[in-house]
Amino acid sequence: MLHSVKYRWAIAASVCLAIAGAFAQSQPTAPKTIDQVFKNIQVLKGVPADQLNPTMGFIAASLGVGCDHCHIAGAFDKDDKKPKVVARQMMQMMFAINKENFEGKRVVTCYSCHRGTQEPVAVPVIAEEEPKQEKPAAALEITADQILDKYVLAIGGADAIQKISSRVEKGKATTFGGHEFPVDVYQKGSEKRASYLHTPQGDSVTVYDGQGGWMTMPGRPSREMSGGDLDSAKFDADLQFPLTVKQSFAELKVSGTEKVDGHETYVVTGNRADLPPVNFYFDQQTSLLVRELRYTETPLGRFPTQIDYADYRASGGTKIPFQWSVARPGSKFVTRLEDVQNNVPIDDAKFAKPPEPPPLTRH
Repeated sequence: MLHSVKYRWAIAASVCLAIAGAFAQSQPTAPKTIDQVFKNIQVLKGVPADQLNPTMGFIAASLGVGCDHCHIAGAFDKDDKKPKVVARQMMQMMFAINKENFEGKRVVTCYSCHRGTQEPVAVPVIAEEEPKQEKPAAALEITADQILDKYVLAIGGADAIQKISSRVEKGKATTFGGHEFPVDVYQKGSEKRASYLHTPQGDSVTVYDGQGGWMTMPGRPSREMSGGDLDSAKFDADLQFPLTVKQSFAELKVSGTEKVDGHETYVVTGNRADLPPVNFYFDQQTSLLVRELRYTETPLGRFPTQIDYADYRASGGTKIPFQWSVARPGSKFVTRLEDVQNNVPIDDAKFAKPPEPPPLTRH
């Protein structure tokens, strides 16, 4: 179901926490800015602290580099590397270009010039394939409501969806580097959801309990969700989301067609005030959701997350994907389910915030 597949990004977030976590720090519930939480912030002052990770990811993807291009491992606040100083100058230049030429609107970004390379791209690239000519939305004779209604029918119908009160999923997640970890996902009612990624170092956990959300990784304090993370978690916790999606967005419109893995799809764009759009891709033949494209807002540009869904199977009177991949610039994670149980008892302890780990002892 749509509510179920929309949660897959959270499992990938758990993988990210277990593998990297370079910037992960404990954050209080009250929103704070980057310069209040992290050291030696000179350009991004006043920006919400939860935007630091996607902002760094946006820079890395735009230039095709890793964290070590600008930073020193274990000492991210130091300015010992020249690229870090240059990066600050480039951000200030980008802000100035947009302010002076585009009325302050973020039109030019790092990616506008770099296109995945350290040096700006100055010469047009010769394309290996003919540019895609997608059918414009204006020429389509189908509405977003019709596409969503067909999707609800394709996954089992409204009655079947409403009968699902809980779900437990077990499987394995494979990271970009080929590492594989067991994953358990628990969902109860329309407000509680938790994913447990089991690593050799311990569990990496992502939870939303109806009031708030947090992420934990082995040996680190829990990190409260805020901003885009929390907003997504609220949607993902709704077991009835396929039936309530029309009320979740201020506007849902068919924005065109596109091929996904050789299949023609309708693209439905959901818009809400003050938040980036979400694109849903529905197979024109099966009416199933095969891709979702969502964005995290950063001061430098929108950082994309693409989720592809496959291997739909019957489960509890509905159809759900037993495989999905979550891709961001520079990373990709694939999850394959091995077992799904519906309408089973789930202990509320699965959604309880874990105690803070003891401080590391230095010898």
